Amino acid sequence: MHTKNQAGMSFINPIGLVDPQPNGYTHVVIAPTPARMVYVAGQGGENAAGELAPDFAGQVAQAIANLRTALAAADANLDHVVKISVLIVDHSMERLGILGQAVRAAWGERPAPACTLIPVPRLALDGMLFEIEATAVAPFIHPD
Repeated sequence: MHTKNQAGMSFINPIGLVDPQPNGYTHVVIAPTPARMVYVAGQGGENAAGELAPDFAGQVAQAIANLRTALAAADANLDHVVKISVLIVDHSMERLGILGQAVRAAWGERPAPACTLIPVPRLALDGMLFEIEATAVAPFIHPD
């Protein structure tokens, strides 16, 4: 399957590879240039006051909201994200399902980015269960 998004990126799920859509990702993303590369550091499930959501689903939702905020600071949005890496403490199929639902909800009908999921024993903060980092390719902004 090959689709394009509004930013002109191509999203490809080749025949012969497992269908990644239920888990909220795409196998291959091609981004046009010239463009601005935007790298977003890992965003966790804490709010602006540093308080973590109490459960995994809440942390995933807050981390995706934090990702949106970080992208907006660079004049970018989820349409520009080509790759995410997610870190999950105590990874399980249940947590994968929660992540897949959250990514599909955030990206909606748009193709989801390429993704690498890394199970980890611990993250930076006590109680932190999830972290997401992103690479985005945003349109080049010509200086005035």
